[in-house]
Amino acid sequence: MFTGLIEGTCRVVEPRNVEPGMRLIVESQAMASEAHIGDSIALSGCCLTVVQLDTALLHFELGPETLQRTKLGRIQTDQLLNWERSLRAGDRLGGHFVTGHVDATAVLEERHDDREWSTFWFRLPALWTRQMVPKGSITVDGVSLTLVEVESERFSVCLIPHTLAVTTLGRLKRGDTVNIETDLLAKYVEKQLAGFRA
Repeated sequence: MFTGLIEGTCRVVEPRNVEPGMRLIVESQAMASEAHIGDSIALSGCCLTVVQLDTALLHFELGPETLQRTKLGRIQTDQLLNWERSLRAGDRLGGHFVTGHVDATAVLEERHDDREWSTFWFRLPALWTRQMVPKGSITVDGVSLTLVEVESERFSVCLIPHTLAVTTLGRLKRGDTVNIETDLLAKYVEKQLAGFRA
């Protein structure tokens, strides 16, 4: 379990194909300094397990489902990813409950910059916007954000200068792909309502 409060960014050193999956090697001294083999760490919102540590290098193994459902299947060397360690019992919850189980990817359709602030519009299938409400929570590349507007196949978020500066979101351009996780509570509500409609 995570909070969506990003601790830093890491650089992709090598996305190594290991059929049928991938070994992803990233570099971050800050992340590696407190990591252990077997730890769960969210990389751009995707919960992964540390399988090897080499000084500042961390190795993760990604299965076919992860490669197909997330943007990590198309990751390139030198790209930056957001990272967050898993939530410990008793930690302060400053964002919202994030599982690290990416639901889908979305594409940045519009970016409106107003001095140091930005409003982003992301497009994705209506299957996922059904689990969104204005002022509700959404996770974009691992970052806990508040939804502003929700339409049938897209949604908007407003980003403060701090978020733009310390996460990868500030680097996004139109057409870029991000990982999306909808709110955990919304999933259960939709499932229960589907049962009543059946």
